[in-house]
Amino acid sequence: MTANPSAEHTTSFISDCQQAFNKGQLQRLVLSKYQGDEPELNRISIRPISLKNTVLLSFLYEYRSRHVTKNVSLDDAVSLLQRWLGNDFNNAHMVSADWEIQLRFSKKGKPLLNKHRNKDTAPVDALQHNREKHRFVEQSRPYLQALGITDSQGQIIPAMSRKWKQINRFIEVLATAINNTALAERETIHIADFGSGKAYLTFALHDYLHDKLGMSAQVTGVELRQELVDLCNNTAKKLSLQGIKFEQGDVQHFAAQHINVMIALHACDTATDYAIHMGIRSNADIIMCSPCCHKQLRPQLKSPAPLAPLLQHGIHLGQEAEMLTDGLRALLLEAHGYDTKVFEFISLEHTSKNKMILAQKRRQHRDNSEVLQQIADIKTFYGIQEHCLERLLNDGA
Repeated sequence: MTANPSAEHTTSFISDCQQAFNKGQLQRLVLSKYQGDEPELNRISIRPISLKNTVLLSFLYEYRSRHVTKNVSLDDAVSLLQRWLGNDFNNAHMVSADWEIQLRFSKKGKPLLNKHRNKDTAPVDALQHNREKHRFVEQSRPYLQALGITDSQGQIIPAMSRKWKQINRFIEVLATAINNTALAERETIHIADFGSGKAYLTFALHDYLHDKLGMSAQVTGVELRQELVDLCNNTAKKLSLQGIKFEQGDVQHFAAQHINVMIALHACDTATDYAIHMGIRSNADIIMCSPCCHKQLRPQLKSPAPLAPLLQHGIHLGQEAEMLTDGLRALLLEAHGYDTKVFEFISLEHTSKNKMILAQKRRQHRDNSEVLQQIADIKTFYGIQEHCLERLLNDGA
């Protein structure tokens, strides 16, 4: 009789989890790609905790709008894993002091078990009942040390504390958007990060998708400066990362294939428009932009009579041009099938520009004639002749 590979892989995976727990080496276990009956449940994060001198496993059920924690014994945890793996959850990722193991199931139920030595993870800290402040990024991740965010002990380097907060905020925004668009249910996704620079956020989102969510994701960082492209590709190679690469180019000339997530942070002036246009043209599920240098509209603006006394000051006129540029971008995204938010975001560079435009693909069609009329009325009121994004969309470029 031929052995069942699904049962063999599941048994092997659970056995490795048990051994790591019994040796005090288990760091975390994440169950994702949920297929069960609870529509709001995204995943379950599991970690060992010590309660009254007894080591248990804390199951954090991560729902869209709330989290629920249940503490269970090892035997109960094993029973749950035997029931869930390959049925309710199609992905499980275990990290211990020695091993990093992933068990995945395809849509047809075919199992795939990947296991390799974990040489870079920081030692397990003492078990604590009181959790530290929730972070979307764990300090122990190897890429943080490689990028100079943490030291060899996994501690945040003081000079990089601001960058550390920015990374967490960015991943928090991305995580919410992924939940809202159901991207986590996809077999594989493609993310393009334009103007990736030193790639702090590019590596963070790659790690979050692969490690936290267990997704198969291809992340491409696009950067004009060849020296940074080479630096980041070398870093990815040193970390033996799969599914991440860096290319030289810019948003206007990048040969885009289908993109699920389009990111362009601090794209100067109309480069943001080209990035948004690429996202819309690619039918991206998520578009994330942090605009910078709003130059196009300012010389076009004709101050409406009631506002002329206010807009005679250069600083006010600049603020007005910024608001109009990004407001019209948001409305144009709305008119092309996206739910859009414009909000304050922690600055990703040493600059006061910290606004983010977040657009998520709408699941149901909606009549956009009212939005298009609003755009036309705003342009007429301020005497705006051309908005780059609108022109690109109209031209179908």
